[in-house]
Amino acid sequence: MRTLNRWEPSRGTTTLQEQFNRVFGDMLERAGDESNLTPWAPAVDIFETEHELVVKADLPDVNPQDLDIRVENNILTIRGERKFENKTNGEDYLRVERAYGPFSRSFSLANFVKSDAIKADYQNGVLTLSIPKREEAKPKQIKVNVGTQAAGTPARAMAAVAGPGAR
Repeated sequence: MRTLNRWEPSRGTTTLQEQFNRVFGDMLERAGDESNLTPWAPAVDIFETEHELVVKADLPDVNPQDLDIRVENNILTIRGERKFENKTNGEDYLRVERAYGPFSRSFSLANFVKSDAIKADYQNGVLTLSIPKREEAKPKQIKVNVGTQAAGTPARAMAAVAGPGAR
């Protein structure tokens, strides 16, 4: 993530050499950070409900037929490409800020999901993946009986079931 730093020549630097080192060091550091970035990666939200894990990815202008969604070794991978459609002569563009090209995003899935039952929907440029949870992972409510014995079981029968010496 890039941050904007205000340059204050008198802040903490005393010599001209230190000021040059700071300026050129910052530029080299930023160039190194940018070289590690992919051309673009879609923004993703991931949240959990009682019954499923939901992944939403912003993929405007991506053809849903060009998406490749896979789960291998509990890793969910979304791949695709946003293609640049040159509507006019390339020289007519005054500004091109949106990123184009291939992308890939990968996420580790927990063991409690059914990766073989994923549903994928694409609407208004948003890909939504619904990944159901396994039954054993879903929360279960246990009813607590307070101050009563099991229904229809007399106290003597309960003592007999508990075994000799039980009180």
